[in-house]
Amino acid sequence: MGNKKRFPSACIASGRARHHNPCSDLKSALTPYKKGHFSSITDPKKVGALMRAINSYQGEHVVRYALRLIPLVFVRPGELRNARWSEFDFDEAIWTIPPDRMKMKNQHLVPLSRQALDILQELKPLTGRGDLVFPSTLTSKRPISDNTINSALRRLGFTREEMTAHGFRAMARTILDEVLHVRPDFIEHQLSHAVRDPNGRAYNRTSHLPERKKMMQDWADYLDKLAANIASDHNSKAA
Repeated sequence: MGNKKRFPSACIASGRARHHNPCSDLKSALTPYKKGHFSSITDPKKVGALMRAINSYQGEHVVRYALRLIPLVFVRPGELRNARWSEFDFDEAIWTIPPDRMKMKNQHLVPLSRQALDILQELKPLTGRGDLVFPSTLTSKRPISDNTINSALRRLGFTREEMTAHGFRAMARTILDEVLHVRPDFIEHQLSHAVRDPNGRAYNRTSHLPERKKMMQDWADYLDKLAANIASDHNSKAA
C-alpha cells in the first residue's frame, strides 16, 4: 500500500496545502447548509394541490391576493406585507424593495412574471389609492399582520407542520434547483441571500437580472402547470 499523505482540512481551506486536489476534503472545511425551521411543501404533486387550494381561497380580498402573490415572488413574508405601490414598476415588470426592509440591508429587485403582474393589476383598484399594497382591514395605514398568510393557510387546511408563509421560499429553492435545474447562484440571488462571485466580491442587485427574469417567468408557468395537474415533466430545461 502506498504512503498517501493526507492534509488536514484547515490547511486546505487556508491554501497552505500544495499539489492537492481540494475537492475531496473541502466538505469538512466548509460551513454546511442548515435547513430552516419553517415548514414547507416541496413535493411537486403536493405543491399542485397547494396552488389549487390557494386559487380557491374565499377569504378577505386583500388576503386572497397576498396568498396568490407570495408563491410567485417567494420573498420573506414581512417584505410582502409591507409592500408599497410606489415600489412597483409595471412597465419594467420589477418590484424594487428598499434596503431598510431587507434582512441583508441591500436593495432587492424582484422580477415580476405575467401572472404576478395580473394579480397586482387586479388588486390595484381595491388598494391602489393608498400607499400599502396589502393594508389591514382595520386601517389603511397599517399592513396585514405578520400572521395573516399563515392563518389563511390554516383556513385552507394546511397545518403549521405542513406549510408556512416563509415556506414558499424553501419550496421555490428546492424545486427550482432539483426539478427545473436552475443555476443555484441565480436562485440564491433571487432569495436575497449573500452571493459572491469567484473572487469573493458580493454581486450587485442587477446581477444576472435577465436570467432571473426568465427564471421567475418559468417558475410562474410551472406553478400554473402544477395547479392544472399537467406538469409531469420533472426534467424541464434549465432557466
